[in-house]
Amino acid sequence: MGMMVSSFILILAAVISIFLSQVFTKISVSYISMIIGAIIFLIPSIGRNIQSFNSDIFIGIIVAPLLFFEGQATRLNSVGKEIKHIIQMTVVLVVLCLIFSGFGIWAVSPVILPLAFILAAISTPTDATAMESVTNGLKMPKSEGVYLKMESLFNDASGIILLNMAILWYVNGYINYSETIVDFLISAVGGMIFGFSAAWVMVLFRQVLLRTSYSSLNAQLLLYIVTPLILYYAAEAIHVSGIITVVCAGLVHNAEAQRSRFINAPQIHLGFDLVSMITEILNSIVFVILGFMFLQIISKEKLSYNSLNWIMIGITMYLINIVTRYIYGRLRLKFNNRSGWIFSLGGVHGAVTLALAYTLAEYHVKAEDFNLVLFSESILIILSLIVPTIVFRFLLKKDVAESEIEVEVDKIRINMVHKAIDTVEKMYLPDNVKKSVIFDLMSQKQKTRTRDFVKAWLDVVRHPEFTGAEKELEMRAFMNALAQEREYLDMISQSEVKYQSYVFDLYNEVLMAESLVIGPTVLDENDD
Repeated sequence: MGMMVSSFILILAAVISIFLSQVFTKISVSYISMIIGAIIFLIPSIGRNIQSFNSDIFIGIIVAPLLFFEGQATRLNSVGKEIKHIIQMTVVLVVLCLIFSGFGIWAVSPVILPLAFILAAISTPTDATAMESVTNGLKMPKSEGVYLKMESLFNDASGIILLNMAILWYVNGYINYSETIVDFLISAVGGMIFGFSAAWVMVLFRQVLLRTSYSSLNAQLLLYIVTPLILYYAAEAIHVSGIITVVCAGLVHNAEAQRSRFINAPQIHLGFDLVSMITEILNSIVFVILGFMFLQIISKEKLSYNSLNWIMIGITMYLINIVTRYIYGRLRLKFNNRSGWIFSLGGVHGAVTLALAYTLAEYHVKAEDFNLVLFSESILIILSLIVPTIVFRFLLKKDVAESEIEVEVDKIRINMVHKAIDTVEKMYLPDNVKKSVIFDLMSQKQKTRTRDFVKAWLDVVRHPEFTGAEKELEMRAFMNALAQEREYLDMISQSEVKYQSYVFDLYNEVLMAESLVIGPTVLDENDD
């Protein structure tokens, strides 16, 4: 019951955050979610209902699906082209950050070397979700964006393996290099093999079902949604990387979607909508949890010498990671100065970093060391979010202003609707049908008042349903009107290249609207 209440609060907080982001468009929804999470903590009657943080559940239920859907949005071919750089970024760059950060922390703070490397290992994974929060309203260059995305998809597994190595060093007092390398190969390569093979089997199973009379839209979608959960926990059960498994599975599903779009269009369309909704909710929940956890962690620590210690460690980790990433970007990826800083600052840390910090609770780590890790990594996460949010305002180009987009899209929408209404006005239709069609078309402008809706609703209640013949006339009127809208948008998309993506969004709206009104019309028995 407690878990259900906790989940309900987090989901409701995420929904509120998404609504508020539509009001405060200049603020990333991630920051709004963090504020909502902090508010939940500050209200004891609500905060006490949030369950204790469990890193395994968090990674399996929230992070794994996000990485799966992120992988699905990435072409397998693109990964193949960048495989050399991906391996280097997830192995060489991660190890360099680990070594420099580990020795740097050991040099500036009174912590033992194994603990310093635990801190460094936790700081290596980057977060694609968190990165999007610092580029709100800005254009990320394509090359740097691809590298950052690929890195964040695959470097979690490296961080987990190195963390396990550092923990064993902390507990046993020595490093087993051969065991660490073997574990890494088994975990990473095993995760890739299991992810690709298991996903391919599931894809083939669904494709076979689609071609039989046993296919069920709802059952297929449910199977698809639970795929990342099944694969993650199955991979962890056989001791390979669950993270790598779900990412590879997502890549397989990307190719599936491209080649089976039309075999069952409603299923694919609904699947995309579900993924979009789930991703938005889970992304928001991640930052609600981060906001809640930050205040919870800080509230446990009173300002003292130890406070200065974990603040200094957090700053040290961040600076060393930034410098290491910058040098790597310049020397290995051949970036210029500006691109090097974009790549360096774009390695944002988020939920995965905090989840890895909490995995220490499962091992024999001293309470004071565990708290030090939590506090220091929290400082790292906060810095990695705040610094690029500020600096990117000077490094990145601004995207098209939201207000400018709204004005232009409103103009296009209004002109589109007028074209459709003119078409209907010229058609020979019964007055009641013409009035109904024009009202529905007018609502596309999103300018109709609530009182207009109430009046139309009362008309529907008072008057009998359209006859079969009238329904068919209504459908054909919509078909002609919406065809006119599509023709207009097609013309605009070629002349207004700056707003092309937004015009295509409108085009998609028109297609969906048409799917709602087109269907077989059966004449009533009494209609002649």
